Amino acid sequence: MIGSGRLVVGISGATGIAYGIKVLELARKAGVETHLVVTPAGQQTRAYETDLDARDLAAMADVAYRPADIGAAIASGSFRTAGMIVAPCSIRTLSAIAYSNGDNLLTRAADVTLKERRRLVLMVRETPLTLGHLRAMTAVTESGGIVMPPVPAFYLNPASVADIVEHTAGRALDLLGIDVPDLPRWGESADSATNG
Repeated sequence: MIGSGRLVVGISGATGIAYGIKVLELARKAGVETHLVVTPAGQQTRAYETDLDARDLAAMADVAYRPADIGAAIASGSFRTAGMIVAPCSIRTLSAIAYSNGDNLLTRAADVTLKERRRLVLMVRETPLTLGHLRAMTAVTESGGIVMPPVPAFYLNPASVADIVEHTAGRALDLLGIDVPDLPRWGESADSATNG
C-alpha cells in the first residue's frame, strides 16, 4: 500500500528536538518515506539544541515543507500516509490540533490526519501540566490522536541519553505500525529472559 510507506513528521517549538531527529533517522532505516514540516519555533529549538542548520535538518527527510505552505501535499486527505508524528509537540501545537486550528502546515497536516482517521502521535513536552493542558490532551484523544509524552524506559538499563531517545522514538513509530529493526523490547532480549 502506498500510504503505509509514508510518514509525516512535525517538529514544533518544545525542547527535545532530538526526538524528531531520531524519528526521521529510524523511519529512514525502516525504509519509510518522510515528509517534514518544522515550525519557526521548532527552528529556534534546533538552533539552541543542535549543531544542525535548517538545511541539514531538511535533508534528513525525503521531502521538507515550509510551515506557511498550506497548499502542500500533506495538507490534503487524498495524499495517503501511514500517519503523523509530532516530535516534540509544544502545548501551543497540541492546543491548535485539539481544537482544529490549522493555522500552519503542521497543524493543518495533523488535522487532516485526524479527519482521515489515520494515526497521529503527539510527543508532548511539558511539565508540570495545567488543567488547560490536560483538557487539550483529552480533546485530541477524543478526536483519535495519541498523546505520548517521551517518558524514558529505564527497564532497558539505557547507557546514554541517546539510548533513551532512540527507544522512545522507536516506540512512537511502533504506534503507526512502522517496525524499527533492532529496537530493544521487553521480553525479547537474552537479559530480560534470564531476569524474568
